[in-house]
Amino acid sequence: MDSVLIVSSCEKTSALFEEMISAERYRCIDKAVSADLARRLCTQREYGLVIINTPLADEFGYSLTTGLLRETSSGVILVTDPDSEQTAVSETAGHGAMIFTRPVDRKMFVRIVRFIAASQDRMRSIRRENLMLHKKLDDIKIINRAKAILMQYLSMTEQQAHRYLEKQAMDLRITRVEVAKNLLSTYDS
Repeated sequence: MDSVLIVSSCEKTSALFEEMISAERYRCIDKAVSADLARRLCTQREYGLVIINTPLADEFGYSLTTGLLRETSSGVILVTDPDSEQTAVSETAGHGAMIFTRPVDRKMFVRIVRFIAASQDRMRSIRRENLMLHKKLDDIKIINRAKAILMQYLSMTEQQAHRYLEKQAMDLRITRVEVAKNLLSTYDS
């Protein structure tokens, strides 16, 4: 997530944003002049941050903004002129875009970029933890299914089935989940 996509039909503005974020942790900075190109780039790489400078060559930028926020984990900064700020707020409401009006306050812009980066780090940590918990639940389900098979086919009690799985895991030096999977493959055939 060390990459940024700057979407702007104005090369001068793209260069300005690139200069503002160059001191931050982003290593790869890609540029797009249209929403269509930005969408294609986002299918090829996951960007930590997308900066959209409205209006774009092929659309204003609201649809791109909401689409990216809905379909990717990228943080999105939408930059618009003061006359379009209210429309930008209403068009992107509830999606989580950070909206700036021109001229952009450099210090505030960098603070928001840092805030987005920190938020994404926290979200990645939460996702990792969530994946670990899902794996743990899946493992418990597999073990419980194996216990149920032992109880059904070998007339064991739950305690006996539990002890059997633990002992097999120790004796074979594999995890209880692997023992349970082997058992399931034997009896589920």
